[in-house]
Amino acid sequence: MTSIDVRDLTKEYGGRRAVDGLTFAVRPGQVTGFLGPNGAGKSTTLRLLLGLDRPTSGTATIGGHAYARLRDPLHRVGALLDARAAHGSRTARDHLRALAVGNRIPAGRVDTVLEETGLAPVARCRVRTYSLGMRQRLGIAAALLGDPEVVLLDEPANGLDPEGIVWIRTLLRRLAAEGRTVLVSSHLMGETAVFADHLLILGRGRLLADTPVREFIHARVRPHVRVRTTDPAALGALLARHGHDASPDEDGTWTVWHARVDDLGRLMSGAGVPVLELAAREATLEEAYLDLTAAEAEFTAPSQEA
Repeated sequence: MTSIDVRDLTKEYGGRRAVDGLTFAVRPGQVTGFLGPNGAGKSTTLRLLLGLDRPTSGTATIGGHAYARLRDPLHRVGALLDARAAHGSRTARDHLRALAVGNRIPAGRVDTVLEETGLAPVARCRVRTYSLGMRQRLGIAAALLGDPEVVLLDEPANGLDPEGIVWIRTLLRRLAAEGRTVLVSSHLMGETAVFADHLLILGRGRLLADTPVREFIHARVRPHVRVRTTDPAALGALLARHGHDASPDEDGTWTVWHARVDDLGRLMSGAGVPVLELAAREATLEEAYLDLTAAEAEFTAPSQEA
């Protein structure tokens, strides 16, 4: 199958580097999440991959070729960059049929992708009557129309309802399982942690991380156990005696780092320390992402903490 390869990619606009020397590869058979703060260069990178912008230097290739040199590109690459691309006066069916005819795609694929994206019941409605979520589904239908080996989606869950979120998650996993190359830009950390196998993270146009999801989370955020008791002093002494890395919180609970719930439960039970709460808290992608990108956000709001 087809890989995406980016080498020393740079794009400048009026002296400002939107993309700064990026080098990475996206491999088939997995979903790669493409993350970064607003202004990090994600959309610019996708546009450079699709030949919509020309790089200042470096290369962005799909299967070893620039997008502009691909023969029958919709058969090779499917992309969603803007859900508003479809003309409002057309029906979904007409929009997809025009794409099929112009790209030598069998007409039967139109009905296939309408069914696959859940739009078959409204296929003859004009696009201007669609909600944002329905437009997203239409954009994804267009991306899948040529049955491509490579799928690039920019914020595909934008505007989707909970059922749609589950649907796009399942779709992405299926596309990867079929051996396709799937690159998804998203701001939804919780969802990205569910559907992605690998992460590419940008900050101010530079590559900050190129890593498997679980490795990234575990390397940056320490899992911990939250403990609450009627005798905090006894608990603190017990934890210190057994060499646990622990700290008291303002609400009277204790946070114990790198510990297991069952081990702490046995320890407290054996020492006669009452247990009111004993809960594991796993590290999240959002915590790891914010830890990495705290200094890379271009637009930030003041802290809301008192």
